[in-house]
Formats: sequence, structure tokens, C-alpha cells
Amino acid sequence: MYVCLCNGVTEREIRQTAHSGCRSMSELTMRTGCGAGCGSCVCMATEILEEIHGSGEAVANAA
Repeated sequence: MYVCLCNGVTEREIRQTAHSGCRSMSELTMRTGCGAGCGSCVCMATEILEEIHGSGEAVANAA
């Protein structure tokens, strides 16, 4: 499923990036471009990062 339509980033790609060490939304944006366009994907992408690394951690590191 596509999470970021602007940059063509899929849920699978976000999960792979998270498993390879990405822990914040800002890092995810740098690595994949997710969230760099309209921003409507940020909430879902953050939820995926939190699911993998634990609740609240991705949000805290995104600021």
C-alpha cells in the first residue's frame, strides 16, 4: 500500500527503512522522501515507525 503518494513510498519501504535503523520521521524523510511533499502521509508513517520501535519514540525524535 502506498503511504506517500507524492514520492511513491510504500508501507513496505517504510517498514524496511525502520528495520534498518530509521527511528524518526525526519530521518525517514531524508532516506525516502516520505513526508516531503504535501505531508498527508506523516501521521500514518509515524504510526508505522512507532509500531516497530515502540510508542512515542518516533514522535519525540521527529521534532
